[in-house]
Amino acid sequence: MCPSLANRYVTSISCCWTQNCFCRKIMNFLKKLVPQVATEVQQLSRSGFHTSSVCCRVQSGRYRITTKRNRPLTYEMANPPHFIGHRKSWNSWNTSTIKDALRPSQTAIEDVFIRKFVTGTWHALVCSEIIIKRQHNTIRIAALIRQAITPRKMYFLIGYTEELLSYWMQCPVTLELQTVGDKKDVVFKYI
Repeated sequence: MCPSLANRYVTSISCCWTQNCFCRKIMNFLKKLVPQVATEVQQLSRSGFHTSSVCCRVQSGRYRITTKRNRPLTYEMANPPHFIGHRKSWNSWNTSTIKDALRPSQTAIEDVFIRKFVTGTWHALVCSEIIIKRQHNTIRIAALIRQAITPRKMYFLIGYTEELLSYWMQCPVTLELQTVGDKKDVVFKYI
């Protein structure tokens, strides 16, 4: 590609961006470069450069309304995230997220592991979010469990979960479970 063609191309690009001073400086810099770079710019710019307005919608932690309004939500799920501390509580209670605290990332990973282990051990029995409370070197786990198994199996699973988590976390773990008769008992509303 000849330099005059590269200059013509670069000036045609720069006329689209005349409002932006930064882009003009970049285009002037590109004009001074060798023609090989101009051909690379031409190939890259064929895909187009598009901008759109900024969307300031907050979407995370909210559930979409279904057409038949048949999705059940618990009280925790029904309240959006900006109500944490007002109408609902945090799912993890610890002091590792304050400034200059020790091991914040390890605590978060341990919380994810505990939640996955409890939901896997108590398969299809957990009806609510799992709340993890850390006090000193003790971990307390709270949840709502369905009454779908015999009390003997439930006591076994409580001991099994506490024993394995205590061994893995190297601290005492206590399960604080409440039972509900049916999963529909914890439904707050349908959306």
